[in-house]
Amino acid sequence: MKEKKKVTLYLECNSGISGDMTVAALLDLGADKGVLKKALKSIPVDGFKIRISRVKKAGLDVCDFHVILDKAHENHDHDMAYLFGSEKERHEHHEHHGHSHEEGHPGHHHHGDHSGHGGHSHEHRALPEILHIIEHTDMTKKAKETAARIFRILAKAEGKAHGVPEAEVHFHEVGAVDSIVDIISVAVCLDNLGITECIVPGLSEGTGTIRCQHGVMSVPVPAVLNIVQEHRLKLSVTDIKGELVTPTGAAIAAAVKTGEELPKNFHIIRTGMGGGKREYERPSILRAMLIEEAAEETKDNDKKPGKEEAQDGEAFRDVIYKLETNIDDCGGEVLGYVMERLFQAGARDVHYMPVYMKKNRPAYQLNVICKEEQIPVLEEIIFAETTTIGIRRQKMERSVLPRYHTEIMTELGAAVVKECRLPEGKGVRCYPEYESVVKLCRMSKKPFREVYRLIEDVCRTEKKEKSELFTKKNGKGHRFRRKV
Repeated sequence: MKEKKKVTLYLECNSGISGDMTVAALLDLGADKGVLKKALKSIPVDGFKIRISRVKKAGLDVCDFHVILDKAHENHDHDMAYLFGSEKERHEHHEHHGHSHEEGHPGHHHHGDHSGHGGHSHEHRALPEILHIIEHTDMTKKAKETAARIFRILAKAEGKAHGVPEAEVHFHEVGAVDSIVDIISVAVCLDNLGITECIVPGLSEGTGTIRCQHGVMSVPVPAVLNIVQEHRLKLSVTDIKGELVTPTGAAIAAAVKTGEELPKNFHIIRTGMGGGKREYERPSILRAMLIEEAAEETKDNDKKPGKEEAQDGEAFRDVIYKLETNIDDCGGEVLGYVMERLFQAGARDVHYMPVYMKKNRPAYQLNVICKEEQIPVLEEIIFAETTTIGIRRQKMERSVLPRYHTEIMTELGAAVVKECRLPEGKGVRCYPEYESVVKLCRMSKKPFREVYRLIEDVCRTEKKEKSELFTKKNGKGHRFRRKV
């Protein structure tokens, strides 16, 4: 019987983050190269090929993801002399290559990532064009949503930096081929790994200046600062001379982050390391981990109040937060979209209650259940998407039964069920997961309630057979489950 584990992605950005570093780290974690290559072949854009290889960084073996551009699309993304050199070095570089680094198209806004640093003639794409490319790439709906979310974050940051609406921002490097490939690759790999939660404690950035399409700018560049501010990413500045966090990297972190605090105890499932192309005093390595939370082991006389380890179905206690606000001037479609966004951002539960406000106006009360580290992101969504001007926040203790997700096989196919063990050995409750029931209903053309009961029957029979088998061999009962 196959068991599904719920795992979380942890991005350790002590050496910064960029698009290619993220793709490499996810591939090193085990993302399917075949799935990625299939998606990249379908991108309606020409002028590139990719190379996935192993390289050495500070003596460590890390994965490298390289987007190789043809001469019509190449740029100075990894040219350290051009990006960070002195004026003399930059001038010598300019003379050596014999072309203008400020070459562009009159009448366009040339905004973009750190690496849009001039060079040959590049295509300039606005956000609607990029979203069109994403929509016509062969990848899942979830991957498309992730890629689009990353580009929208970039568009908003660049638009704010240059004083133009998001839809009118013409991306230079961000809209160039290599960045489109990087961002789509990140989205495909995240989806392939099944990532649903991502912890990003903070970003480490360098200092000094960097040459970009508009000249020499201070590090962090404006787009990175806007993303960090908008999405409340923690930023620490190191004494490294150079740009460690690119706008693409910052946008990726902002788009996928669901929390910033690691569990107190956790198991590491896999570790991946992605190497960057630039050479600094600190090796350019993004380390990523797939982790799962582990139960805290405490002595009987050393249990901490508010959080206890569950024993054989015993409910454990922890702390949860409730966000609450009354809304009387939002339509049903808006509220439905808000709920969808809140769940995508990691909310544990979201629901509405009909209420009457002052002057007997009918309204809805929005309630969101979440962990403390998720509060900033979820409140940001509520303020942005609804008309509310205030959110109440309540810290609550709760008792929770251990729950376990297990995949069982029925005559109609595989189904995922959630099991909850009651305290004091009073039994196990089995709940077929809604998505699994619907999937089998569509495949078999059978009614929902019939499929639901079938899954319940199989689950109970299977548990009974295994319990009897273990009792016969060992003379005692046994718990067949693994927490996820």
